[in-house]
Amino acid sequence: MAGPKPTSAVLALVLTALCTLICAALLTAPASAATTVSANWAGYVAAPRASARFSSVSGIWRQPAASCTLGRPSFAAVWVGLGGYGEGVASLEQIGTDANCSADGHADYASWFELLPADPVAVKLRVSPGDLLAASVTMSGRHVTLRIRNLTTGARFSTTRHYAHPDGSTAEWIVEAPSSCSGQGVCTTLPLADFATVPFSIATASVRGHTGGVQDPLWSTAAIELRQGSSDTTGPGASVNAHLAGNVVRATPSAVSRSRSFAVSWSQSSGPGEPASAPSLPGFGGTRR
Repeated sequence: MAGPKPTSAVLALVLTALCTLICAALLTAPASAATTVSANWAGYVAAPRASARFSSVSGIWRQPAASCTLGRPSFAAVWVGLGGYGEGVASLEQIGTDANCSADGHADYASWFELLPADPVAVKLRVSPGDLLAASVTMSGRHVTLRIRNLTTGARFSTTRHYAHPDGSTAEWIVEAPSSCSGQGVCTTLPLADFATVPFSIATASVRGHTGGVQDPLWSTAAIELRQGSSDTTGPGASVNAHLAGNVVRATPSAVSRSRSFAVSWSQSSGPGEPASAPSLPGFGGTRR
């Protein structure tokens, strides 16, 4: 038997509830970003539209714990930075932390900053797995201020350096496989350490007085997936992952949430090595030889 017909008031309430659910879903759905592949970077890079330049970048991340294997040195760096992404771009201002595995299976953690093409500079700020780190890079003319704070311990570091050719063409939030560089400037990408997951939060950048998240409408954004395979043995992005024996290591960024958060996750799968043509981007020179 048919029940009573709903009144207009009931229909209005139902439609309002449906609209609330649908609108909430649309508001929380992350925007998509084009994905590129790199031999050493994973995360997000943003580029302002027109001829604007970023004046700052910042982010918070949880320091990862490196999972080490005896006889397999590996390396991972987490950082925020400005510049360095693009054809022929050599300048990059970055600050971050690393999680490295030595050949004896021991994990080491440290903080640093780097103004390419200069060597990285160690920072006297202790970090441990699970610590919450906040870092930023700010440019004013030819002066660059780099800051990092351990929100867990309260320790902090800040320095301002004169930089001949600062680059604000891009902003980055990155997990990287660092490089080993010779005195002649020849660099080799190192094996990426198993860092599990690095969560980023409050990832923002500023341009012309406006501050926005990773996917702000005022700039374009690209997601970068890192891929390393045992066949990556030629070219400037050559890795030293001989122990992979045909496996592929990936570091993959998640979608960015409306709260300006995302995560980069490590994984390994069986399969053919990635093509050696995967670009190796400028970045943290973790070791020198």
